[in-house]
Amino acid sequence: MHPINLILMGFFFLGFTCSLHAEEAYLNYKTYCMQCHGMHGKGDGVNVPAMNVLPRDHSDNKYMMTRTNTEIYKAIKFGGPAVNKSVKMPAWEDTFTEEEIQQLVGHIRTLCCEQELVRGVNFR
Repeated sequence: MHPINLILMGFFFLGFTCSLHAEEAYLNYKTYCMQCHGMHGKGDGVNVPAMNVLPRDHSDNKYMMTRTNTEIYKAIKFGGPAVNKSVKMPAWEDTFTEEEIQQLVGHIRTLCCEQELVRGVNFR
C-alpha cells in the first residue's frame, strides 16, 4: 500500500476515534449530567425546581473561560466541594474512568467555548 494511503487511513481512523469519544461523552453527559445541568448545559435540568443551589450553566462562556480543564476535571471526579463549589455536585470517580472524565471535560468545553476551541485556546 502506498504511504500516502496509509497516512490518509490514519487520519480517518483518528477522526473516527475522536468522533466515537465525543459520542460517548455526549451519552454520559445525557445520562448523568442533564438532569441538573440541562440538555444544552444551561443549568436548567428537570431536577432544578427541587434544588436550593442552581447547577452551573456550562454554556456560560464568560464564566467557563475562567475555569481550567483541571478544575472541571476535579469537579467531575471529586464533586463540588473539591473545587469550593456546592455539595450538591456529586463525585463521579466511582462511575467514570479517567478517560471518560477527560471526555466529559471536552464535551463541557464544546457547550461553552466552541469558538475558543477552534482558535486553539489552551485551557490547562
